Amino acid sequence: MIDWQPLWLSLRLAILTTAILLLLGIPLARWLATRRRTWKAVIEAIISLPMVLPPSVLGFYLLLAFSPAAAPGRLLDHWLNIRLVFTFPGLVVASVIYSLPFMVNPLLAGFRSLPPHLREASRTLGKSDWTTLIHILLPNLRTALITGTVLCFAHTIGEFGVVMMIGGSIPGVTRVASVAIYDEVQSTHYPEANHYALALLALSFSILLLVYLINHRHNRSPL
Repeated sequence: MIDWQPLWLSLRLAILTTAILLLLGIPLARWLATRRRTWKAVIEAIISLPMVLPPSVLGFYLLLAFSPAAAPGRLLDHWLNIRLVFTFPGLVVASVIYSLPFMVNPLLAGFRSLPPHLREASRTLGKSDWTTLIHILLPNLRTALITGTVLCFAHTIGEFGVVMMIGGSIPGVTRVASVAIYDEVQSTHYPEANHYALALLALSFSILLLVYLINHRHNRSPL
């Protein structure tokens, strides 16, 4: 019988990661879209690095950084009593870093595609930057918001390399569905591995189908 705990952990991790990335990605993408500095390209390259960097490489360096033997991990452990290695909070932090470009890049493209007169008209009417963002810009970024949210959620659900490196396989703590598949295959429990794989396949397909349906509906809607 399938153990639902890894699937629940994966779902919980994906929800938390996506929520955090929404809070971080919107202001970051807006800042990048409105700045005209040459060094901005360096920041964009750093944000997009997880898209081309092997997950095991990123996971390895995060493992070193979060370890109590390293300065960042030692400071977190000593001053804040936070341990990120082989813990669920560590999975969240690692997933946020790894999925950051999947949220920022669609939003950045969306902000850059907005007509400048939207912001200018809002400022002329005396609206604050916050009011302009919430009531004018974000409603016009619906497709970018949905795409970034769904991509981050789906990417986190299926991630293996980073979560395996930083969290290991602790049942009920860090053993997410992708790690459970690996464990079951290593133990030659192929039926159990197939159950987890089918669950992730169905969830991933449903998420992608939802994105395409929403985008097609938006593209076909009258202007």
